[in-house]
Amino acid sequence: MLREPEARDRTTFIELLASPEVHTYLGGPRPREELEREMPEVPGRWPGSFVVELDGAMIGQILLRRSVGHRRPAAVGKVDLGYLFLPKVWGQGYAAEACVAALDWFDGVLPGEPVVLTTQSANVGSMRLATKLGFTEVERFQAWDAEQWLGIRPPAT
Repeated sequence: MLREPEARDRTTFIELLASPEVHTYLGGPRPREELEREMPEVPGRWPGSFVVELDGAMIGQILLRRSVGHRRPAAVGKVDLGYLFLPKVWGQGYAAEACVAALDWFDGVLPGEPVVLTTQSANVGSMRLATKLGFTEVERFQAWDAEQWLGIRPPAT
């Protein structure tokens, strides 16, 4: 289930952002103490930010946000898809299911707009998911000391 973030999700947001596993391909985790201090009571509450819930508990987050400062010209101004999931649910299809639902929502709200996705090319799971979701490679580039992959999903028809 996708829903808006709530105060009860704060602990899981901190867990996601502090997890070395989750941030293997995202530049590393943030210090838990810093997150505890800085995280608002209701984190991630803006249009296009969804909590992924399973059996009443948060297992991940989906983000759809306009990319205004992207490093690559092909992505500037387009909506960027991002996602984070707890390692305990990896490989079970929840990311694919949640991303499809979020992209369906997006297509209803902003029909005719493409979506971009950037991931490290070494992140095999993310590369597989991007392909499954209909993203095709636009380019590869170097950033954050690693090769990055930029894909685009054409507008829904």
